[in-house]
Amino acid sequence: MTEHGVEVGIVVGGGNLVRGQSLERLGLNRVTADHMGMLATVINGLALSDAIEKLGKATRVLSAIEMRTVCEPFIRRRAIRHLEKGRVVIFVGGTGNPYFTTDTCAALRATEIDADVVLKATKVDGAYDSDPKKNPNAKKYEKLRYQEAIEKRLGVMDLTAIAMCMENELPIVVFNGLVPGNLEKVIKGAAIGTVVS
Repeated sequence: MTEHGVEVGIVVGGGNLVRGQSLERLGLNRVTADHMGMLATVINGLALSDAIEKLGKATRVLSAIEMRTVCEPFIRRRAIRHLEKGRVVIFVGGTGNPYFTTDTCAALRATEIDADVVLKATKVDGAYDSDPKKNPNAKKYEKLRYQEAIEKRLGVMDLTAIAMCMENELPIVVFNGLVPGNLEKVIKGAAIGTVVS
């Protein structure tokens, strides 16, 4: 995407390896479980970095949890400088604090680096009034106000993330990230998914 003149920062989750809330339900202490989830994001971030680099694009992995032999610590000015140099910046380690989701981390990092938009790639093609996998009559929203997304609890992102985006007037685009080419379409301004603003 950097070939389109777009600076790319990616917040990586770790749910494919460890979900803190799931471990808590199994009896693990929530703080410990969340830390395990944050470490899982580091594993995914390193894998993503390697894949992108194999495509010939420079990356930098910045972690909220310091581990200098594996990746750089998250420092706001350093992240911005990497973006200015055309590198893809991959944010891992969540916020470095338990009880915060990957969504909240995405909203926080986007705000810190003065991003223009948060792109939320999901398994569905936007925000719906109910689960489209369970309800064939679910209504898709083309546009939503932040307050609507919060009041209706549509699951666009967690409430903290939406509130942070609202407070900073940072639009969110929810789209299906599993469809090849969708990311490029969103970056070029195509009207796909749902815009929350």
